[in-house]
Amino acid sequence: MSKNKKIVILGAGYGGVHAAKQLDKKLRNNSDVSITLIDKKPYHTLMTELHEVAGARVEADSVQVRLSKIFAGTKVKVVNDIIHNIDFKSQQLSSEATNYQYDYLVIGSGAEPAFFGVEGVQENGFTIWSLPEALKIKRHIVEMFEKASVESNAEKRRAMLTFVVAGAGFTGIETIGELAEWKYRLCEEHEIDPREVKLIVVEAMCNILPIISERLVKKSDKYLKRMEIDVIVNAPIIKADKDSITLKDGTNIKTHTLIWTCGVQGSTFGASLGLTMGKRNRVQVNEYMQSMDYPNVYLVGDNAYFEEEGKPVPQIVETAMQTAEAAAHNIVADINGKDKKPFKSNYHGVMVSIGSRNAVSNVMNVETSGFAAMGTKHMVNLHYLWGVGGFRQCVSYIMHEFFDVRDRRSMLGGHLAARTPILWLAILRVYVGVIWLLEGVKKVQEGWLDPTKNFVVTMPNSTDVPQQTADAVSNATQVTQYWPEPLLKRPLVIYEWFMDAVIAPNHYLFQLGLVLMEIAIGLALIAGLFTVLASLGSLFLCANFIVSAMAGKEIFWHIFAGLALLGGAGRAFGLDYYVMPWLKNWWKKTRFARKSFLYTD
Repeated sequence: MSKNKKIVILGAGYGGVHAAKQLDKKLRNNSDVSITLIDKKPYHTLMTELHEVAGARVEADSVQVRLSKIFAGTKVKVVNDIIHNIDFKSQQLSSEATNYQYDYLVIGSGAEPAFFGVEGVQENGFTIWSLPEALKIKRHIVEMFEKASVESNAEKRRAMLTFVVAGAGFTGIETIGELAEWKYRLCEEHEIDPREVKLIVVEAMCNILPIISERLVKKSDKYLKRMEIDVIVNAPIIKADKDSITLKDGTNIKTHTLIWTCGVQGSTFGASLGLTMGKRNRVQVNEYMQSMDYPNVYLVGDNAYFEEEGKPVPQIVETAMQTAEAAAHNIVADINGKDKKPFKSNYHGVMVSIGSRNAVSNVMNVETSGFAAMGTKHMVNLHYLWGVGGFRQCVSYIMHEFFDVRDRRSMLGGHLAARTPILWLAILRVYVGVIWLLEGVKKVQEGWLDPTKNFVVTMPNSTDVPQQTADAVSNATQVTQYWPEPLLKRPLVIYEWFMDAVIAPNHYLFQLGLVLMEIAIGLALIAGLFTVLASLGSLFLCANFIVSAMAGKEIFWHIFAGLALLGGAGRAFGLDYYVMPWLKNWWKKTRFARKSFLYTD
């Protein structure tokens, strides 16, 4: 057998990406192993956030993470291709143009909606299991409002403005919550009374969100009622037509919009491979996530069927990541001749958002709702994104969820999304720069650059008063007169120690550094060059003057102005307009930035 090992991962969902990340981490220094990730798309989709795209809370790019950026600086080779066949005996995957050999194969081709044989749903309903589907829903809803705004027939108009989500699980409840918030914007744009819009959740079971506690279910019901969403339970849909749905009890609901979220099954591709099958189109695996037919073929996430205590592992993100981790560990163990580790689930909880402000969660057996639950969901998302895309992806998520929102649709409302024209900040920037420049020039004129003079202020105490020279006392008096009445009567104790131990023996260097720093900050702010760094420097000096008992209450003006200037004030009539884009583009191309994700888009 060849010494070189080829690992191929098929599918860039949660399971495939996590498996690739784990394998790279464990085998990074093994030059005899290659890792290839194949997917038809060049990006990883954040499936749990698709409802936000369908409901127009965020744009499509917020749920797309480019694979090239995820695996930059790793040994994982990303290939965009569509695999049509897998020959397990010859260990080869085939597309129309290329064949891919493997020694180990990880299949994570995902899942697809399950329609349970309900007549007309697949032809007349929408699903939300991919980004194109979410965008299709978004376009359709806009179209319904456009048509309704010019429709004179009351019955047709009512059907156009009736939106039904089938399934009251996580995806269904999250989707209807987004639509409930979006409807107000749509009504305003198309001059429609919001009371005409009808939002309905239809659930076949006796309750919504069946896997959470009764307490959280009641909370969720409360949120849904507050958002004017009708919930119909014990109502299986038996037929879907182009302009209506029929429930088991005979009720017919006129609607042009049915969003089907009633469950998923393993992908048709995975089920067509000829491997031993479990249930719901999922391939049967053993405790090591190996297929029952070929020990070098592993399945993860929605493709894998495995039971714990008589129950199949759920098709959720945590399952995808944990099965991927088990598969990666066991592949590495096999390569290194070590013992494999059986899969053991360790689920941390569940979270369901209902719009942008409300949520319920049970994480680590701690139940929360409302603001706290929404905060928990954002923290969990950031934790996952840090593992996928590090600093860059977390910044992108924060911007999409808090700073770029419309209609105040975030847990913090629109407070962080307010915009101020940078022109006004440019005026403030120049003014603050002039103030700092004048401060520095004034110190030069007073002799701060003279190494024979000591302008370091020390608060005398009972032990060191006799040691004060006349010159030092004179200079201290000058500085005390120079500054306004200080906020602090004497420096902080730790600062006094620092002054005695470090500054006093090197007083001239600190004097010189202070003067040059004030002049540099002033010039940088006036020119609009590296404005953020100059503003941070301004804030640092303000803090230094306060703790050294050299600053009066006037210093607060500098502090608040410095905070305001952190918002990119150099981009208007400043050199940052030219310099920062060039630096940003150069930095993101460096190997270190791509490998560490320490850059933003």
